[in-house]
Amino acid sequence: MGLPATAWAGPQDTALAPEARGLYLQLIGQARADGRTRASLAYLDDFDRQYPGDLDARVLRINSLLDLGEIDKAEAVAATLPSGDDGRLGAVRGHLRVARGRWAEAMPFYQAALRFNSADAMLRNALGYAQLRAHRYADAVETLRGAADLAPAEVVIRNNLALALTLSGQPGQAADVLGAISKPEERARLNQQVTAEAVRIEALAREPARKGG
Repeated sequence: MGLPATAWAGPQDTALAPEARGLYLQLIGQARADGRTRASLAYLDDFDRQYPGDLDARVLRINSLLDLGEIDKAEAVAATLPSGDDGRLGAVRGHLRVARGRWAEAMPFYQAALRFNSADAMLRNALGYAQLRAHRYADAVETLRGAADLAPAEVVIRNNLALALTLSGQPGQAADVLGAISKPEERARLNQQVTAEAVRIEALAREPARKGG
């Protein structure tokens, strides 16, 4: 299966216009955003025949494989990435560490990526959640506040900020964050979920100590 005709170039076209490449990648990225991850991978196979070795396509393939939990395959693609401090590569390398539960290792990669794109709210969210899972709660609160300022309507960021505030011993401020939810029953349900997740994360933090003892 190929991409829609608007983005397709036949094999006879050896030098495709940059705008065609960009449209191709946008369509693939949209398929992934829509939850059609397997379709995005199929489209990437077509794309690779037209643009072999494209760096953006490799990054998109890694993220798509991670969406499916195919961590080994994602790491195999990542092994072909060039070395360097490119922001795109920092983000995807952070995602790879997160997929293995290596939260602290992910943080410097996200920080490097943010030096290239400081206004990316979801990248800040990724860093904040990694800090949270690495038990750097105060840092997580600060990072997630910045993400929330950039994208105040983003539910995932709001929920992670409430979680970080709860874990940092600020349940009142967490309740204020969730106070933006208009329906009382939805607000109460989410507050329960945040509290339960905070308990789970704190239990995970104590687990290594129990094993070590």
